[in-house]
Amino acid sequence: MDQRAAEKFVLGKLKADLPKERTYHCFEHTRDVYDAAVAIAQHEGINGEDLDLLRTAALFHDSGFILQNLDHEEASCTIVRESLPRFGYNKAQVEYICAMIMATKIPQSPRDKLSRILCDADLDYLGRPDFFHIGGSLFEELKSYGVLSTEREWNELQLRFIEKHRYFTPTNKRTREPVKQVHLEQVRKRLEIAR
Repeated sequence: MDQRAAEKFVLGKLKADLPKERTYHCFEHTRDVYDAAVAIAQHEGINGEDLDLLRTAALFHDSGFILQNLDHEEASCTIVRESLPRFGYNKAQVEYICAMIMATKIPQSPRDKLSRILCDADLDYLGRPDFFHIGGSLFEELKSYGVLSTEREWNELQLRFIEKHRYFTPTNKRTREPVKQVHLEQVRKRLEIAR
């Protein structure tokens, strides 16, 4: 399994082929999720082949947006199944990576430790200081795709989403959840002020 070559392949594909309207689900988001997954994995004691599989899943998790807008997780798995065998990944590894990617579909449904880490990495920003900055890029993306149009709609969506969201790993429960709760209150206040 040549994880480095797979990494180079998918990062090149994301840079070249993601639509410019993907201001949130973009190259930078993939790098951010990758970095968060590696950091969480370190705290959770993940290493060796498991770490390589997690890193691969993080890099491929949104690659499906290259192919389609809806059900991008399934499309990501199509890319994984077509490309990773060329880099020495066996069938079991490919399917495990796909299971991790599918776990990130909202509502998230992780069934094992690596999937829990990937899910937390994917939404790590909810409990970080750059929450409003990154959220702004998602707002712009959703506007460009006609999903919503006003800041009020965006804040209402955020409120519902954050209220339902939960972190899965001990690491993110400890480090991100308290900050996420602060952000939740800030979103509530923005909606009250806008009334």
